[in-house]
Amino acid sequence: MHREGTSVGSKDRTGGTDSTGAVHGAATPEAAQDTARGRRPVAAALMLGMGLAAIDGTIVATAVPQIVGDLGGFAVFSWLFSGYLLAVTVTLPVYGKLSDTFGRKPVLVAGIILFLVGSVLCAAAWNMAALIAFRVVQGLGGGALQGTVQTIAADLYPLRERPKIQAKLSTVWATSAVAGPAVGGLLAAYADWRWIFLINLPVGAVALWLVVRHLHEPARPRPAVRPRVDWAGALAIFATGALLLTALVQGGVAWPWLSAPSLGLLGASAATAALTVVIERRAAEPVIPGWVWRRRTIASVNLALGAMGLLMVAPTVFLPTYAQSVLGLGPIAAGFVLSVMTLSWPVAAALSDRVYNRIGFRRTAMTGMSGTLLVLLCFPLLPYPGAAWQPALLMLLLGATLGLFQLPLIVGVQSTVGWTERGTTTASVLFCRQVGQSLGAALFGAVANATLASRLADAPVTGLPGDLDGMSHALEEPGGLTAEATDYLRRAVDTAVDHVFVGAGVAAGLALLVVVFVAPRRFPVLDEHEDTAPASQG
Repeated sequence: MHREGTSVGSKDRTGGTDSTGAVHGAATPEAAQDTARGRRPVAAALMLGMGLAAIDGTIVATAVPQIVGDLGGFAVFSWLFSGYLLAVTVTLPVYGKLSDTFGRKPVLVAGIILFLVGSVLCAAAWNMAALIAFRVVQGLGGGALQGTVQTIAADLYPLRERPKIQAKLSTVWATSAVAGPAVGGLLAAYADWRWIFLINLPVGAVALWLVVRHLHEPARPRPAVRPRVDWAGALAIFATGALLLTALVQGGVAWPWLSAPSLGLLGASAATAALTVVIERRAAEPVIPGWVWRRRTIASVNLALGAMGLLMVAPTVFLPTYAQSVLGLGPIAAGFVLSVMTLSWPVAAALSDRVYNRIGFRRTAMTGMSGTLLVLLCFPLLPYPGAAWQPALLMLLLGATLGLFQLPLIVGVQSTVGWTERGTTTASVLFCRQVGQSLGAALFGAVANATLASRLADAPVTGLPGDLDGMSHALEEPGGLTAEATDYLRRAVDTAVDHVFVGAGVAAGLALLVVVFVAPRRFPVLDEHEDTAPASQG
């Protein structure tokens, strides 16, 4: 271990493990202090890197009017978000494999640099097409940031301490989600929208310096055979993910679900998925190895977090609409109703180790998802129109239950693999969660639109808008509607969001079934010192 840094993946030979798989501290206070002090700059770098990736998803949203006013391209501005999401999602497994093959540090450094290059290019964009293309470049760096940061966090901290760093990362993500829209709005209003991307440079520069200066990976024996990168598999995965997510993001928005573009994209994604399987089976070092799905623990966590990504669409996408259209709140107050979830989530995550060290990873996740299911199914029971504190209370509870569900599964699955497989495992988990979110946006968007269209078609009142676009405009400016028509539209939105939360409850039920019937009763946790000797953690 370098005196000024921290060795990723190094073993703490002074510690020990108990029957639950938790690692006890160093034998001497001096050793523990040195370890903690050495980890601090790397942890700061991880938090800054996570902050870059987290805030970028929200800071652009409030500046869209200024961006469109300057560059034009209103019809395609949604690709500012979709393009970034596509790039992050489809590159996660690629970066996971690269980090296992060549080390975490070069992948993280390359990701930060690529993200910053994309930021500079976005700030220099001359039209909407260029900005969308440069957002994709940003996303290519963002994929490396998200997956590698989580993997290094697992490398740095033993099982007992891992909830602390994960809670810090969750806090960074939550803070960024809340602060992003406010910062974006301030910059767009009082400076220029291009500063939204330029402010990434000093933050990224500090993170890059900390990583280069303080992150030191242990020397590994030179392999007998030079590692080969499965570029054909990476390209096939990228193509499959891009086609599928494009179909999910644009279906029902840019074109009908049963139209030729949607069916063509879905068919092409199925064909490239089959081609990916063939390529990966023949590859010497596949990007997504078969063991990711053959191992029961990893497969169950992938499926469970995919279902969690699906249900997360209900609060994050539809709750602000509910708060504004049904409760009549302003944008800031509506954002607060959602943001309380980000307050309880990291707290529950930080305290989850006290639970899973007693009852195990699987039972803790079962407890968390059972609570999530109850909270989601309580939402349709709220009175109409109700008070703002009611959904806010539910979101506070939802954050706590999800923190109790997600972190034990991520910590648990990372603890079942060694250093050489941890990057691939972590990336597969995050990839499934991202795909779940994309699928949820498409599925629940279709549910909400179908409900609203049905209410418009069967409306007992007159003077209503003729389509969904007109309905959205009418709710924003209800002055042209009668009180009866306005109330009817608000009730329609209330019903649509209720249906979405019921659907999210179904997704929660699926996640719970996976944990109960697919996940093993005891996670085969590896010994912290040997990295190959399994110990059991329930």
